[in-house]
Amino acid sequence: MADMNTQVTDGTAEPGSEEEWRLRRLAAWRRAGRALSRLPQDRTLGEQLAALAADAGTVTDAGLPADIYGDGVVGELEQRVAGLLGTEAAVFFPTGTMAQQVALRCWAGRTGNPVVALHPLAHPEVHENGALGSVSGLRTVHPTTEPRLPTADEVRDFPEPFGTLMLELPLRDAGFLLPAWEELEAVVAAARDRDAVVHFDGARLWECATHFGRGLPEIAALADSVYVSFYKSLGGISGAVLAGSASLAEEARLWRHRYGGQLFQQFPAAVAALAGLDRELPRLPSYAAQAKVVAGALAEGFEAGGAGWFRVRPQVPHTHQFQVWLPYDAEVLSRASVRQAEETGTVLFRRWFTPDTGAPGVSYTEVTVTEAGLEWSAEDVREAVAAFLERVDGKS
Repeated sequence: MADMNTQVTDGTAEPGSEEEWRLRRLAAWRRAGRALSRLPQDRTLGEQLAALAADAGTVTDAGLPADIYGDGVVGELEQRVAGLLGTEAAVFFPTGTMAQQVALRCWAGRTGNPVVALHPLAHPEVHENGALGSVSGLRTVHPTTEPRLPTADEVRDFPEPFGTLMLELPLRDAGFLLPAWEELEAVVAAARDRDAVVHFDGARLWECATHFGRGLPEIAALADSVYVSFYKSLGGISGAVLAGSASLAEEARLWRHRYGGQLFQQFPAAVAALAGLDRELPRLPSYAAQAKVVAGALAEGFEAGGAGWFRVRPQVPHTHQFQVWLPYDAEVLSRASVRQAEETGTVLFRRWFTPDTGAPGVSYTEVTVTEAGLEWSAEDVREAVAAFLERVDGKS
């Protein structure tokens, strides 16, 4: 593996700091002519502001006053999401972490049980530094440790009482996995049999409808509360909504204030979210369909290129996102990915990561297919894999 300050084969110096490396990655992604996805965070500040200004007049009345403490365009967004999910009410939060902490805290108070059953790969367990216990006084248990959501039997037979079952749909860190619709219904029923409430971590719920073959209201109706994000699937800036009954929303607004989430103005996030609902939500089924094409062609490309061991997980994606695993160091793969973008103008992969288990010499990346990826044929993907493997092996 090359040292951070050594020369790479194209004759350019490797960056000497993580910030330089980050800027180099962004420049390579921005300049590339072809990519499987174009993400808002790749834009410059000026481009982001211009896009926001252009969207504002199409999603709301730009002549009205800006929001103050959650009215105006923020209130419009809450009503829009409640209508899309078929819930009585919805409450806007600056972050999904806060929205879910509030939801789970409310349910703990209502059930009298502070125990939350969830997967060990769920977002609160992996990405929130123990916030549920440290901030909200909740305790978590795991009906299963398998890299999938729990089954109905695992929920029904779990030996310890819990007040809330939290299901992340899809389970991102297991490969954006979803159960079958009948399996999800059975798991929810098992929780009800135990007198537990059900909360959906639906940060990416928007793209689940195709896999389940159900509309968003029917999916959301299975749960007592649902959280959805605006920047993950919809290309928004930030923000989330907690949706459920009117009484839950009323209580959630109190806790939002107590948690410091009652921001003075949030119109940029609200405008971007409304634009994402208009622009991206109708396209998600096409992205999910194309992800299946891309995943299959990636596997074919790795086979043809002699990559040895690899995994595309799941083999047939459940949404427009999935994982790819290869037996190389993450830094080697990340640098090869950037060099491919710089030298060929094609972004096949972005960043690679070492799994939390610390498995030596194994890395994974997340592949997202959006509008830009609809232009790719299976042959385009296979050719890009060949070019990538050449750079991994140092042949280019």
